[in-house]
Amino acid sequence: MVTHLNYCDDVSPHIDASVTEIERAAFQLRRLWAKPHLLQRLREQCGQGGRPIQLSSLLVIHAIAGQGEGRGEVTVGAVADYLDIDPSTASRLVGHAIDAGFVSRTPSPVDARRAHLRLTESGERVRRLTDEFRRRFIARLVADWTDEERSMFAGLLGRFAEAAANYPMEAAELETSIEAARADDCAP
Repeated sequence: MVTHLNYCDDVSPHIDASVTEIERAAFQLRRLWAKPHLLQRLREQCGQGGRPIQLSSLLVIHAIAGQGEGRGEVTVGAVADYLDIDPSTASRLVGHAIDAGFVSRTPSPVDARRAHLRLTESGERVRRLTDEFRRRFIARLVADWTDEERSMFAGLLGRFAEAAANYPMEAAELETSIEAARADDCAP
């Protein structure tokens, strides 16, 4: 069953309706990261003394874990690339994760101008708990799907995510897309 959002039912006549459904579904998937139950459970289980665990810290933890899997040094630049954000934003988010005790920073053995990032024991615990929470949550969502449906969905979603991550969106192309959307919006 597809749940339709009512935030914008106007669809450009030039865009296939399935593209609109994919866009809406992709927006909803952000909830896998920011479920209030997950953040509350993490506060309780990770000894944060009632301090909220920020979504940005979860993203930094995920980025460091994803980059650190045998790929060499993890730097602020690698976190910025992984999260597709500006290096100054990544630096600020990494700083917050360090202050929260999830990440440690040491001088790089390769280049003294850079810092090597690692998850602390607390950061590893948060990563394990969030991974487990999301996997159990997804398992419940697809529990009544056949093995074939789950496999097909996993393949297509992975393919979609890979394409989205590797699509070279240039500023000029983005501006053209925005202008086209404005033109469609203003069309009689």
